[in-house]
Amino acid sequence: MDVVVRNARLLDGRVVDLGIADGLYVGVGEGDVHVEPGLALDAEGGLVTPSFVNGHMHLDKVYTLPMAGDGALAAYTSGEMGAAMRSIVRDANAVKKAYDRTWIVPNVRRALDLAVVNGVLHVQAFVDVDTTAGLEGMAAVLEVREEYRDLVDLQVVAFPQDGLLRDPGAAELCEEAVRLGADVVGGIPWIELTDRDAAEHVRWACRVAAANGTRVAMLVDDAGDPSLRTTAMLAEAMIEHGLQGRGVACHARALATYPTPSVVRLVELARAAGLGFVSDPHTGPLHLPVREFLDEDLAVALGQDDIEDAYYPFGRHNMLEVAFLAAHLLGFLSGPDQLRLVDLVTTRAARVLGLDEHTIAVGRRADLCVHRAERVVDLLREHAKPRWVLRGGRVVAESEERSQIHRRTASVPPG
Repeated sequence: MDVVVRNARLLDGRVVDLGIADGLYVGVGEGDVHVEPGLALDAEGGLVTPSFVNGHMHLDKVYTLPMAGDGALAAYTSGEMGAAMRSIVRDANAVKKAYDRTWIVPNVRRALDLAVVNGVLHVQAFVDVDTTAGLEGMAAVLEVREEYRDLVDLQVVAFPQDGLLRDPGAAELCEEAVRLGADVVGGIPWIELTDRDAAEHVRWACRVAAANGTRVAMLVDDAGDPSLRTTAMLAEAMIEHGLQGRGVACHARALATYPTPSVVRLVELARAAGLGFVSDPHTGPLHLPVREFLDEDLAVALGQDDIEDAYYPFGRHNMLEVAFLAAHLLGFLSGPDQLRLVDLVTTRAARVLGLDEHTIAVGRRADLCVHRAERVVDLLREHAKPRWVLRGGRVVAESEERSQIHRRTASVPPG
């Protein structure tokens, strides 16, 4: 049905009416938008943003921290992340030995329900595919992807979490996952035992992606070791295999330890490859130099990364909450920086995933959130559920918030 959203406050401060027909914006302006609405919503001056984008989510692992215990969490998040490799291939791996879609599917549904009510309609979901997990997690996530196809755009990544060369058989399983319907070829090259193996890991992923017409997404330079240099490996291999603009580097934490000349060189290489970046500063002690990359106009996004798993104990699949945390961790506190944070979970984040034109403009798809907050600072401070969430012009979620203070009745003085 056609929809009009009246009194919608855009991020530039203008209050407009939004006309939507056939799932697209047909009017954005003050006054009559020339749509005969089947549904009229009054934003009452509240902010309206594009729907939120989560560029990095380990969807098969959600709510598994009770199974994993705190050992991997402590190793991954402490100090300079020196024990990160050990925590991944030994401690966190234990959960996958118990993988079963009978419990993975309900967990995934729970995480995606949170996504919908929080207006997160676009998710790049990493799923472990290796000789321990097999294809069990992939089968579960692909099953739920079909259930939620009208609610969430889910890009599923076949992810060899335990490495490729150090886990013989993982490559064949990932290639089978692509045949079964995975959208993206994943990788984690820094976890291999030599630089040669790491480079082969990257080249394998890019070969498979090029052969199947998919994208690549990798966790690169995750531990705090500036010698890893796997981000550059990914950019080089993308250019070599004709994948310009079709790759994502997640974390890239070690870049925080690079000397300036190395960062400058990597920026230019990433630009040539069209490599996008996703930072998750709340899930580890190091993070990508986000401000510098934004100043270079690279495609950068924020990601949720984890929800109550071996690497992070919290998470509500709320990208405004992620942006709120990033405001403190990245030092993005000024008014202009607050707008940048919203961009990092909406329009610019969509650019990272290859979703062009994810903005509020005539002719664009009407995926949007209507908020109660009228100011960006309140939007971030409160990180509340949107009042309405629309996907393709259809309301897919509605939330109400009500609180009441019960005060004692003031006594009336005598006389």
